[in-house]
Amino acid sequence: MGASSRYSSWLRLLAGLLFLFGKAAFGQTLIQRAETVPAADQWLGPGDRLQVRVQAQSGCQATFLGGKPLVELDPSLTKGQRGIYQGTYVVQPGDTLHDRALVVDLLAPDSTRATAVTRHKVRFLSPNEPQLAVTKGALAYLNYGLGEDRLGGAKLGYLDSLVVLHLTGRVGNLYRVHLAPDQIAWVPQEVIRMLPPGGFIPRSLTGSWSVYGDSLYDYVQVPLDARLPYRSQLLTEPTRLVVDVFGATSNTNWITQRDGLQALSDVHYEQLAPDVFRMVLNLRHQQAWGYSVSYRGNTLVIRVKRPPAKLQLRGLTVAIDAGHGGTNVGATGATGAHEKDITLAIAQRLRQELTRRGARVVMTRETETTVDNGDRILRLRQLNPNLLVSIHVNSTGNPSVQGTSTYYRYLAFRPLSVALYEAMRRTGLKGFGNVGSFNFGLNGPTEYPNALVETAFISNAEDERRLIDPQFQQQIAQQLTKGLEEFLRHTRRKGLGGWFSKKAATQ
Repeated sequence: MGASSRYSSWLRLLAGLLFLFGKAAFGQTLIQRAETVPAADQWLGPGDRLQVRVQAQSGCQATFLGGKPLVELDPSLTKGQRGIYQGTYVVQPGDTLHDRALVVDLLAPDSTRATAVTRHKVRFLSPNEPQLAVTKGALAYLNYGLGEDRLGGAKLGYLDSLVVLHLTGRVGNLYRVHLAPDQIAWVPQEVIRMLPPGGFIPRSLTGSWSVYGDSLYDYVQVPLDARLPYRSQLLTEPTRLVVDVFGATSNTNWITQRDGLQALSDVHYEQLAPDVFRMVLNLRHQQAWGYSVSYRGNTLVIRVKRPPAKLQLRGLTVAIDAGHGGTNVGATGATGAHEKDITLAIAQRLRQELTRRGARVVMTRETETTVDNGDRILRLRQLNPNLLVSIHVNSTGNPSVQGTSTYYRYLAFRPLSVALYEAMRRTGLKGFGNVGSFNFGLNGPTEYPNALVETAFISNAEDERRLIDPQFQQQIAQQLTKGLEEFLRHTRRKGLGGWFSKKAATQ
């Protein structure tokens, strides 16, 4: 072969390599993005849906998970954008996938191929290898779902430590918890500890109950074989505490109610499902004063607080929470006034007013310092107040919005928030409303009635002028004190209910 022929062959080979390299490089530009939906690491089990979305060149054939089709969406579904592909695969029993990114394949009309991998990984869980975890810390909790906002996800409730959870899924740092066949919850990664493989899904028969009281509380004790998850609800009309224990089946053959009960009336249970055991604790009083649910070993213990000996401020323990503080400035007004300073000033004035009337006042902070909300809750758990008032300042991006508002989470504690709202309206502030189911940390405890007061909007010029006025701060403190007095009077007018009202009628 001559030199010219060898040179021609070399050129043809080089041209071919350049063509193939260019085609491969072009193929990589066919796919701009490939992602799981939601865009997070996931654990999925049989029956769950694995969802994938791809942004790529329009008019291609796209597949994932080894050949499962992706469909290009009509532009009417994507605000006119072309090249958006989506696909769903329902996980089947026996499917295996161990924390791997998903591969997406694309075939263009000109036969160019491209691949991409998702940023997040997916695991398929086997029902034959249950994943278990236990709660940790003093403030473990469950969420209803995957929602988030500045207050966090909507909370189903708090749990004691070392409660065993059966995890059946994961999205990011939230793990799905199986409670019952038709009930799930989600638990954050930071409040659980994974258990080694090989454990059994927790189940228990219930033992017979013991119901008794001491000088401060009434108690219900139910023996179990394991620390099972639970949900509690404090309901009204009639006032009752309902506790669902998941994974429990009745073997309760008697319930012993001893003498001296003052908060509890009759108690009973219902087996809602084979593994959902519901405890119904009727209360003697229309106004509930708090409760807690915890474990002593594997015995479930429900502690119900009794009403104060006298429904008056003198002798009552009132907790005051001055919102924010230290590095947590809170909202800032146009004048530069900080929420943390206003709330502390009002809280200190409120303490003076309550102390004059003989109340015992405890504070979550007394100085200009940073205090975590979790630490405030734990401190209040130790101080054991009769009720809590949390003081804040509101803010919004609309400077025309103004007025005062109060917030509660549990319906049984709404009367306190209503009394404080009506008192704040007497300062001359406009009404912004009484807000329920409020998912704020200081409204979360069930151990005592609590309410949050958003005194006024610092983002509104008129409200801010009032909030920074020491005389108006004093007026707020006086009205909040009157609001607490009205709450106690209203509770007295309603009567203590049950055994106490019947006893009074016979005397």
